[in-house]
Amino acid sequence: MSAPAVARNYAEVLYDLASATDAHLEFGDLIDAVASAITTSPEIQAVLVSPRVPKAQKSELFGKALGDLPVPFVRFLQAVVQRGRQGMLPEIATAYQALHDQSLNRVRARVTVAREPNEALRKSVAQSLSKALGKEVIPRFSVDPSVLGGAIVRVGERVYDGSVRRRMVRLRRALLQ
Repeated sequence: MSAPAVARNYAEVLYDLASATDAHLEFGDLIDAVASAITTSPEIQAVLVSPRVPKAQKSELFGKALGDLPVPFVRFLQAVVQRGRQGMLPEIATAYQALHDQSLNRVRARVTVAREPNEALRKSVAQSLSKALGKEVIPRFSVDPSVLGGAIVRVGERVYDGSVRRRMVRLRRALLQ
């Protein structure tokens, strides 16, 4: 089974656990925090991926470190560790957010623009994308001066390129023909 499929299976289990207590948002924030801690802390990564640290001890560490969190969430993490899938927690977090977004009829979009957008532009882009896609859109903006103007929008695997750079390339090709 491929890594994305495994991550999605684990995310579905976590989503089902969150459904039992209607804690989708809380579990989403928690899995994101755990995944972020793992990816940003070399010490945590070293312990979690080390074959010298037994799975039982890793599981116990999760239990002690996260003891004040909801019990189903901590047990889920311990089960992930017991099965040796702790390296997949960032992918599980991403898959969980995708499931949660799907249930709320929303999508996440990466929007690349030439200059830092102001708040009015951010809201306008979010509203326009929501109207065009028929879903609530949560945009994440990035700046790339080579875009020159306009925007490049990525929603899942789809790319909508409305950049000035692309228009100039098309114009150049047309003039050369």
